[in-house]
Amino acid sequence: LPLQTWPDSINQVNKMALLTWVKETGIDLVQINGQRRYGGPPPGWVGDPPPTGSEVFIGKLPQDVYENTLIPLFQSVGKLYEFRLMMTFSGLNRGFAYAKYSNRHSAKMAVTALNNFEVQKGCSILVCKSTEKCELSMDGLATSLSRKHLEVLLQEAAEGILSITLYPSPYQKQAQLAVLKYNSHRAAAMAKKSLMEGNMRISEEDLRVEWLKPDLKQKLRCSEEKPLATWVPCGKCPRSPKQVHVPPSPVLGKALDLLDTLCWRRHLGTPLFFTKCVQANPDGWLRFWCQVVIPGYPLPLSGFTWVRQDVSGASGHDKAKDMLAMQVLRILGES
Repeated sequence: LPLQTWPDSINQVNKMALLTWVKETGIDLVQINGQRRYGGPPPGWVGDPPPTGSEVFIGKLPQDVYENTLIPLFQSVGKLYEFRLMMTFSGLNRGFAYAKYSNRHSAKMAVTALNNFEVQKGCSILVCKSTEKCELSMDGLATSLSRKHLEVLLQEAAEGILSITLYPSPYQKQAQLAVLKYNSHRAAAMAKKSLMEGNMRISEEDLRVEWLKPDLKQKLRCSEEKPLATWVPCGKCPRSPKQVHVPPSPVLGKALDLLDTLCWRRHLGTPLFFTKCVQANPDGWLRFWCQVVIPGYPLPLSGFTWVRQDVSGASGHDKAKDMLAMQVLRILGES
């Protein structure tokens, strides 16, 4: 905390009190990307980070109150794993902070004991459970971008990604939307910042990156266009092909050839397909149950798909195999 970096407009008494406290305690405060952080983990910490629900949000802070006042206060109810004070470039705090405890019980105690605590005369602070958002939505991805390729790119943006799910974008034609789940709010926030600053080139178009909104999350859950939309797991087969999005048919047999080549390259053995037509509609749609067994893959992959009869004379069984092969290529990260 170099003294020369603080503007003269900052409360001099509070500034000196903080600097003296840092020097006397030897505490390590690190300022990164608009926040000043202690811990995460603190000195001597052994083991995994605390579970979800161990963090509290602190609001309505006077802007000239700092860690020398706040950290001892919040340590009085339990062991702190991390404390983050949001800062302005001028050296004032932004009026809010986050305190993460070693367990959920301490976080509950902090809410009970410190909500409405008068940290300065006439200034009562807000303390409540932190929502700890860990999911982002990223809209505007090219339809040709595979999950595997996206994962490689995102690992360069920030650590801590747990899962990536691709959906057809509900807002843009010929685009994908990704839901990204991270292991902590901090990891998600760092990824969001990196992606929004455009440090990475993931798409030729402008990407829209934001916290995953509850209404969008619900919409994706209820959407008829599920991830890998044309492939429906066993037991969840739609009654009509109108309930799923069916993309234009690829060149028949191309996906099968690609899958054969991939399995040969990875030494997985030759894929073995099983198909059965379980429904034929008067409008020409056929519903197939399909399964593929790949000797080097731990489990058989099976499900239902719809294909349409046409005048080309192509077998519905061959079309169903090709549809399944397309989905397996996606699962293996090659599509």
